[in-house]
Amino acid sequence: MRLSTSASVFTSVMLLLSIGLFGCNKSADTALGEPTDDAAKTTAEADVEVEVEETGAPSPATLEDTASEESPGEAPTSEQPAAEETDEATDEAAPVATEKVALGDPSLTAGIPGEGELTIAQIEAWLADDKNHVVIDPELPLGLSLGADEIKIPADNPMTRAKIELGRQLYFDPRMSVDGTISCASCHDPEHGFAAPTQFGVGIGEQVGNRNSPTAYNRIFSEAQFWDGRAASLEEQAIGPIANPIEMGNEHDVCVDVVAKIPGYKLQFERIFPDEAVTIENIGKAIATFERAIVTGPSPYDYAEQLRPFEQFEDEDLADLQEDSPEVFARYQELLENAAANPLNDSARRGRDLFFGQKANCSACHVGANLTDEKYHNLGVGMDQENPDLGRYVVTNKEEDKGAFKTPTIRNVAMTPPYMHDGSQETLLDVVEHYAKGGTPNKNLSDKIKPIDLTEQEKLDLVAFMEACTGPLPPVETERLPE
Repeated sequence: MRLSTSASVFTSVMLLLSIGLFGCNKSADTALGEPTDDAAKTTAEADVEVEVEETGAPSPATLEDTASEESPGEAPTSEQPAAEETDEATDEAAPVATEKVALGDPSLTAGIPGEGELTIAQIEAWLADDKNHVVIDPELPLGLSLGADEIKIPADNPMTRAKIELGRQLYFDPRMSVDGTISCASCHDPEHGFAAPTQFGVGIGEQVGNRNSPTAYNRIFSEAQFWDGRAASLEEQAIGPIANPIEMGNEHDVCVDVVAKIPGYKLQFERIFPDEAVTIENIGKAIATFERAIVTGPSPYDYAEQLRPFEQFEDEDLADLQEDSPEVFARYQELLENAAANPLNDSARRGRDLFFGQKANCSACHVGANLTDEKYHNLGVGMDQENPDLGRYVVTNKEEDKGAFKTPTIRNVAMTPPYMHDGSQETLLDVVEHYAKGGTPNKNLSDKIKPIDLTEQEKLDLVAFMEACTGPLPPVETERLPE
């Protein structure tokens, strides 16, 4: 089959399919969130002829298989030992059993089966099931899957179902606080997008902190934690609030003693961490593992983005696609159905173009699969106060970091008001207004922050797009804890 100018867009889609744009994992730096309009237009207008083999495009299932194959010259995996290996290799430890599991699977966060408080018998039965101790090789949902290469899981803290469940219990257990009133979920509540609706976090004795509670979802992409990045890992972050006098107000050794005296916890720690059992480090590992299992599902934006390569197709192109590659056409029909069930309205479409375009340029910082660069920027928020929060500077002591805070994800951001590190922006429209005016002037203001001449409708369009980046969160059991 020979394709000329009128079918060049068709050829482009075939190439995109062959690299797995429609569902396979891909680097966050080269996929979701990257403006492709100019490139698509260039392809559509190019006066060229392209030779295409008669074999047609692979089916989606084949694409998934192809994406996981090793390229020539790659080192063999544990499933394919090198031909040169000798008998000496048999002395090495056997490969750890792993299981591919889609994060967002309700079974990961639904808790140990049963009702009421967790009993010893239920916990023992759960721990006796070997499947719950198999190391999870996580797969990400649509949209986030484009950032599979950005997953951050420490080598010494692999994910298992049993560890996720232990972390879930600890996350919702107020007994870890000094007075038994505050849990992780008090400030990172599933009902509020794993954040809190208050301007600042509220801890024991109704004490109020000085920063807004950041969300706990999609943390699988992040190493440094907190608005200022002072915790080097999710494990370190998980245990920080336990000893914070304003938050949970406990001491680490006291918390460990409390947890160790609860029989259900003692059983689980001895099975999951057999060499150390209950330690503050292992408490952090369990909570961090649970948090890594909390990811946002596909949003209307993600479903619409899958269809973008088809947008310039004419009826004749679609007819050719149906005739020449029925598997690909069937996939196209599936994408249409998904997008229709999760529609991206016209305002959000315009907002999408603004967000990734040069005018608003939100993607200068909100980029990649999780729509954040995980870096620190001074937006001027709060810098007009008499004693402003200096943010990242307190950690690094670098002048350029004064007033800089970590870029939050745009995913599900509509669920987590108020906004900014100080909770000073009540709505997403307030946030857009702050950017439109060019932030708050100060000597360390990011060079990415400049006034943007937006119409009132354009501001609303940006809000509509951010709202359209909302996907389902996995259901989580919040009540069942050890007796």
